[in-house]
Amino acid sequence: MINNYQRRNNKVLNISKKDIKEYYSMEECMKAVQDAFRLFSQGKVEVPLRTQIKNEEGTGTYLCMPAYCQEYDASCVKVLNMFPGNVEKGLPTINAQILVMDTETGVINGLVDGTYVTQLRTGAASGVAFRLLAKRHCEIGALIGTGGQAATQLEAMLTAKELKEVRVYDLDFERAKNFAESVRKSLAKFPTEIIAVADADEAIDNADLITTVTSSTQAVFDGNKVKAGATISGVGSYQPHMQEIPVELLKRASKIYFDSQEAVLAEAGDLLVPLDKGEITKDKFTGDIGQLASNELLGRENDEEIILFETVGIAAQDLMTAKSIFTKVQAND
Repeated sequence: MINNYQRRNNKVLNISKKDIKEYYSMEECMKAVQDAFRLFSQGKVEVPLRTQIKNEEGTGTYLCMPAYCQEYDASCVKVLNMFPGNVEKGLPTINAQILVMDTETGVINGLVDGTYVTQLRTGAASGVAFRLLAKRHCEIGALIGTGGQAATQLEAMLTAKELKEVRVYDLDFERAKNFAESVRKSLAKFPTEIIAVADADEAIDNADLITTVTSSTQAVFDGNKVKAGATISGVGSYQPHMQEIPVELLKRASKIYFDSQEAVLAEAGDLLVPLDKGEITKDKFTGDIGQLASNELLGRENDEEIILFETVGIAAQDLMTAKSIFTKVQAND
């Protein structure tokens, strides 16, 4: 039975992480996120740039992300708080809730665990990128960072491509080993060997797929050591001072895609810092991945191209994900 299902009598459907895990899959989320990218690129989603407030200590960020799409019959607002230091306290780095609203009446129909939706849809964004941009045959993956976003990033990578091996790296090797042991159990349905490594360059050695999901302010691996044909998803750089993707990789990349170029260039230090220093120009940028999903842009043209996908997250992802979760859970009540 659904947790706190009380939509009758004008109460809301309260959907927990447990409910989502029971009724909703990463594959379904990747479909919703690809729809989000496509509709966003077509101008069919109302998504203002998110409101962002930082606390005085600089240790936390408060975000508000509204979105509406008539074609998807969906409207929502996500309230999210991001505190990277929580990982040292054994707490989630992200805490969030999403309000799902009726598009005809404005009535709040659902309250969805926004923390898990954020993890799920952020992972799904990388999964969509890998499915659309990676080589057909991929064998090795690398995951840099083992914080709150890491497990769904890994699940999306494995959902997108059948991999023989994924190497996991974190600044704290013990944390990397504990993470690897945990996901071997939770993702046991995938026949992929998941191993912790003590060096980031070892993780990316010969890797076909690379995901970075850290809060680093400097490059987390050597960009010159990325193999030809690799596809990289840069996830962690959500503020102008954060820079986990090495400049050498940006220079080597044949194509650079975004979830939203406007949003990335408003927030992500991965691109803002090298642009400000004149190390790269906007001529390197290909466009939004939704344009690729809409067949407006070319994707990978050969197996030698290095392709980067940079994402900071857009409310359209939350909108389609929360709506599709609400619909699925409601139907199974």
